Amino acid sequence: MYESILNHPNSLFGQFERLRRELDDVFGVPGLPSSIRSVAPGTLPAVNVGRTPSNVEIYAFAPGLDAAKIEVTLDRGVLRIAGERASGIPTNDPKVQVYTRERGTGSFTRAISLPDDVDPAQVNASYRDGVLHVSVARRESAQPKRITVQ
Repeated sequence: MYESILNHPNSLFGQFERLRRELDDVFGVPGLPSSIRSVAPGTLPAVNVGRTPSNVEIYAFAPGLDAAKIEVTLDRGVLRIAGERASGIPTNDPKVQVYTRERGTGSFTRAISLPDDVDPAQVNASYRDGVLHVSVARRESAQPKRITVQ
């Protein structure tokens, strides 16, 4: 197994990579994705999207939300997940001092383009243990069929 020179802590490349990450944290452009198929770091909620022969499965990782306040809509092939996460820190108490705040707060919206073969009439969503699971059935015509050879 080879070791990446970027991950070696004492290499010059490793130091440059660490410096780049620190500069991105301080001066990073909000909303600028780190690659062509990703979103900006810190985008809420983080999602995993995959496909089985019969469904498209979406998992959104959003702990600390009230399930009744999560809005899931499917319109013209775009699944939209919206909600809001409260900070939980009292803002009007002068005795409260916040030293760091790493947990994202505020309203969020994620839009996910789904393939053309999904059936918008067959969507199920559930929220448990901080994970929103949305399952969208694929049309039967798009599912693989086994052909019997005679």
